[in-house]
Amino acid sequence: MNTLLAAFAFFVPIFLLLAKRRISSKKTPPGSLGIPMIGQSLSLLQHMRANTAEKWLEKRIQKYGPISKMCLFGKPTVFIYGQAANKFVFASDSSTLANSQTESVKTILGDRCLLELSGEEHKRVRNALMSFLKPESLKHYVGKMHQEVRLHIEQNWQGKQEVTVLPLMKTLTFNIICTLLFGIERGTRRDELVDWFQEMIAGMWSIPINLPFTRYNRSLQASKRVQDMLKDLIGEKKLQLQQMGADPKQDLITCLLSMNDGEEISEKEIVDNSVLVMTAGHDTSSVLVTFLIRLLANDPSVYKAVLQEQEEIAKSKHRGEPLTWEDLTKMKYTWRVAMETMRMFPPIFGGFRQAAKDIEFDGYIIPKGWQIFWVSSMTQMDDGIFREPQKFDPARFENPSSIPPYCYIPFGGGPRICPGYEFAKIETLVTIHHLVTQFTWKLSSDNRFSRDPMPVPTKGLPIQIVQKKQILQVS
Repeated sequence: MNTLLAAFAFFVPIFLLLAKRRISSKKTPPGSLGIPMIGQSLSLLQHMRANTAEKWLEKRIQKYGPISKMCLFGKPTVFIYGQAANKFVFASDSSTLANSQTESVKTILGDRCLLELSGEEHKRVRNALMSFLKPESLKHYVGKMHQEVRLHIEQNWQGKQEVTVLPLMKTLTFNIICTLLFGIERGTRRDELVDWFQEMIAGMWSIPINLPFTRYNRSLQASKRVQDMLKDLIGEKKLQLQQMGADPKQDLITCLLSMNDGEEISEKEIVDNSVLVMTAGHDTSSVLVTFLIRLLANDPSVYKAVLQEQEEIAKSKHRGEPLTWEDLTKMKYTWRVAMETMRMFPPIFGGFRQAAKDIEFDGYIIPKGWQIFWVSSMTQMDDGIFREPQKFDPARFENPSSIPPYCYIPFGGGPRICPGYEFAKIETLVTIHHLVTQFTWKLSSDNRFSRDPMPVPTKGLPIQIVQKKQILQVS
C-alpha cells in the first residue's frame, strides 16, 4: 500500500505537469512569430503599400482560422477576425484588454494619450475631450468651419483648372484643427507646425529601431518639436486665462485648461491628447473627403443625388449666410454616401490592444502582455455580413439598426468610439457642400491607391475642375 501511495505521489505531479504543457501548447494560437523584433512587420507594410493587405490577412485566415499569432513592430501579436473579435476588442474592460499601441505609435504620440489610457484614467481624459467635442458644443462652431472651408476654396480652388485633392484636403483639415481646436492663427507658427507634424506622422507605423536616418528616428525628432510648440501654446493659453479671463470655450486647449471638479488633466495629458486629436482629425477627415471626391467622380448617379440634396440647402440660404447645424441635419443622403465610402475604404486600417492577463478567446490562450491586432475592413467587406460588399450602395445605411453590431467600425465602437466622430462628420459635410455646389470635376489619373498606413490615391488624386457659372453656394 505504501509503495502504491509513493508511486502515486511521484507520478501525479509529472502527469499534471505534462498535461498542463499539453493544454498550454494546444491552446497557443497557430502561426509563427518569425524573426525577432521584425516578425511579419515588413511583409504587412509591403502589402499595405501594394493595397493587398486584406488579401494577405485573408490567406492567414484560410490557413489558421480567425485567430493566429505573429510578430508586429517588435511585439508578439495575435491577429483576430470577425464580429466576435470586434466585440471582444471594443466591449472588453481594462482588466482584460489594455489600451496599448505599437511602440512606434506610443513613443511618437505620447503615453498619456487616450490610445494608451485605460479604466478611470481613460474615462477622465475622454470626458474632458468630450466637453469640447460633443455635439451640443460643436453646434456653435459650424459657422467657423464654414468660413474656413470658404476661404480654403477661394485660395486653392477658384481660378484653377486642375488641383491635387489629398494634399489640399490635408491643408484644409490642418487649418480647421489649428483654428477651431488650438486657436493658432495663420502665420509662421502654423506653417512650422504643419511641417514638423507631417514628418512626425510619417513614421508612426514603423519598426521601432531608433537609429540615425531611419523613418522612426526622424519621426521622434519631429514629435519632440511638435510637443515643444504645444507646450509654448499651453503656456500662452494659461496666461490668457489668468490675466484676461479668456473664454474657456474658445478652443480645445483653453477648454482643457479650464477643467475642474476632479476632472483636471495634466499638461502632459493635454499635450499628448492634442497631438492625438491633431493626428486623427488631420488624416482621417482628409482621407475621407478625398475618397468621397474620388467616388463622386466615378459614380454620376451618386453625384447627382448628393448635388440635389446640397443645392436644396443652398437655395434656402441668403447670400453670405453660413451653414448651420440645422442645415447639416438635412444632409442625410450625403452622410450615407460618406458612411458607405468608409465601409469600403476605411481611413483607419486597424488597431492594437494589449492583453492585461492571460485570455482565452476562441479556444486559444492569448498570453498576458501580447498585442491584439484587429482590422476594420475585414468585417466591413465580408459577404456574409454585407450583401455584395464590392458594390457601392449608400442605401445600406438607411436603417443602421439592420447592420449587425460590431461589424461596421470605421470610428471604433462601444465606450472607445472615437470622440472626434461628430467633428469629422461636420468637417466632411461642410466641405462636400461647398465643393459640389461650386464645381464639377473628373479624374486626371487612374483609380489606384495604397496604404501608408492610411489609403493614399495615386499621385494624391489630381482632378480637372470646372467652376460652375451659376453658383448657388453662398460666398
